[in-house]
Amino acid sequence: MEHISYLSLAAILVAPASVAQEATYPEPQRATYVIEDFEFQTGEVLAEMNVSYLTIGDPANPPVLITHGTTGQATSMLGEAFANNLYGEGQPLDASKYYLILVDAVGAGQSSKPSDGMRTDFPEQTLMDMVNAQKILLEDGLGIDRLHLKIGFSMGGMLTWTWLTEYPDFMDGGVPIASLPGPMAGRNWMMRRMVIDAVRDDPAWNNGFYEEQPPMLRYMSAWFGMATSGGNLRLQELGATNEMASAYVDERKAAQKVGDANDVMYMWNASRAFDPTPKLGDITADVLVVLSQDDERNPVELPMLAENMAKIPSAEIVIVPEDAETRGHGTTYNASYYADELAAFLAQLPGAPE
Repeated sequence: MEHISYLSLAAILVAPASVAQEATYPEPQRATYVIEDFEFQTGEVLAEMNVSYLTIGDPANPPVLITHGTTGQATSMLGEAFANNLYGEGQPLDASKYYLILVDAVGAGQSSKPSDGMRTDFPEQTLMDMVNAQKILLEDGLGIDRLHLKIGFSMGGMLTWTWLTEYPDFMDGGVPIASLPGPMAGRNWMMRRMVIDAVRDDPAWNNGFYEEQPPMLRYMSAWFGMATSGGNLRLQELGATNEMASAYVDERKAAQKVGDANDVMYMWNASRAFDPTPKLGDITADVLVVLSQDDERNPVELPMLAENMAKIPSAEIVIVPEDAETRGHGTTYNASYYADELAAFLAQLPGAPE
């Protein structure tokens, strides 16, 4: 594969997506692997680290590790727009040909997290901690010493970059979705800090020992969603007048679902040290980067995109163009936008199933 420079990005904009297909695949199976004396990057040790995960398909098939976004969990990657365009028969990650492994990251879902009882005594995890826990699960729990593919959305994309740079010989291919090959900085980190500080500065926070979820958690979660996952054209249409815009805000506030504040703040803060830049040249796997033109957290116009893509030995990029239906950072959760490009990428990987 050849590098695609920033100047040629327009040439690989993909066509508008279709609706999610009706897809069927085997029922996901839930399991938990317990890691004894798991050491965090902080040096703190958790006597028992639960790593919960879902598997789909036959363990004899090429293994694919799939990771979720910051406030998600493994089940997030079973959503219609993602799974129904990827896991079904004849689709890019056909579960009859691949062994799909969907992991709850450290701090999420049914894996160990602050709300299990430790609250703020739980070590502050990093993305590297998540990757290390996943690697132990794969090697010791599932007997997998090499992945065919590592793919993930948003934070799951950052985890993919971390896998690619920290354990470059562990996979044939990597697909970071909605994640730039650069440091957690700029507007992306500024907005995350705003969420973290607003919630932790809320008097109801009580240093993480609250009796009820701090009110600012709901407000900041709704704000962050509208600021980064609405889509410019779509939000303008939904809020074409002041009255319509205000009504939409009221609707989002009322409908906003929040988890435990400690869990959520830990997850927002987990990406604080993310920076794959120094090791991009060490990547040995083939890479397909999937971004959207309207992603407010990962602007494709930033010079770092072209500069850092050029450091990767074998990489391609797909950019989904903005339209009235795209949803900013959330655009690329809809895999129908890039299913064809992903299928072509997978077909050329070593050991690809027929």
